Amino acid sequence: MMNYDLIVIGSGPGGYVAAIRASQLGMKTGVVEKAELGGICLNWGCIPTKALLKSAQVFNYVKHIKDYGILMDGEAKPDLGKMVERSRAVEEGMSKGVQYLFKKNKIDHISGTGRLEDHQTVAVTDKEGKVTKITTTHIILATGARSKELPNLKQDGKKIIGYREAMVLKKQPGSMIVVGSGAIGSEFAHFYNSIGTKVTLVEFLPNIVPLEDEEVSKQLERSFKKAGMEVMTSSMVESVDTSGKLCQVSIKTPKGIEKREAEIVLSAVGITSNLEDIGLEKLKIALDNGKVKVDEFYSTNVKGIYAIGDIVGGPALAHVASAEGITCVEKIAGKNPETVT
Repeated sequence: MMNYDLIVIGSGPGGYVAAIRASQLGMKTGVVEKAELGGICLNWGCIPTKALLKSAQVFNYVKHIKDYGILMDGEAKPDLGKMVERSRAVEEGMSKGVQYLFKKNKIDHISGTGRLEDHQTVAVTDKEGKVTKITTTHIILATGARSKELPNLKQDGKKIIGYREAMVLKKQPGSMIVVGSGAIGSEFAHFYNSIGTKVTLVEFLPNIVPLEDEEVSKQLERSFKKAGMEVMTSSMVESVDTSGKLCQVSIKTPKGIEKREAEIVLSAVGITSNLEDIGLEKLKIALDNGKVKVDEFYSTNVKGIYAIGDIVGGPALAHVASAEGITCVEKIAGKNPETVT
């Protein structure tokens, strides 16, 4: 039996930042993580995606290199494999950075899947199925989120994919339909369109990047269209037939049903919180609209258990999760932190 002042379940930007702050404040801290340290953001989200976008930016510069007064023999060609390789190297470096921070701050990384046993006990199951029980005074849930699946757009990992597969495709597709134009969908649509894939972007709402200002949405749509992308707003994918070589996609538009075909369909319709099988029901932790219900300092209705990041209400953003983690820990430590607004 291991004993801690604080156990954090999940090592994303909320979890690992909370753990570091707790250690700085003198708490004996452990972090339970079943995958790579750094969570989705560092390993499968914000960071490696930006590395791919950087490759797309450089490729676009090279394509127009003569406009900058530079002469180059031959035609520039994208190498998706090398771009992915660079992106994964950036990710690996970031994850190793979190490992270093854990070591520097004397934080224990407990590898496995964490589940609440009671308000002061976490059961951790490792890859071999061995269960270790850990006692602690406080527990922060920071389990993050995953790609949302629609009933009519089930991901098979081959023809209908999510963001993870899109980040590590071995072969550049000739054509792709991206469903959903939020941050994830728009980034991948831009990346693949930039390197020569024929991209169609489908958005259910009237404007792409619908959470942004309308002026931003309209300008981005103009930029995408100018770059050769097809943008379909106020539209939704009704069905995808993957039985043939290409995906046959039926799209409901204001003009009626339109057909498109593509090698790959990327589902980027949002995220869903990772709340399953972590013991919420057992402890009767309150939920609100699919999120853990917390107060202004991230306490749940169960004493000693807190929640931050993508599993609580508010923007699903890395820096927000980090701020929530710091606020939560400082409140636990008896400080007087400001609330995150």
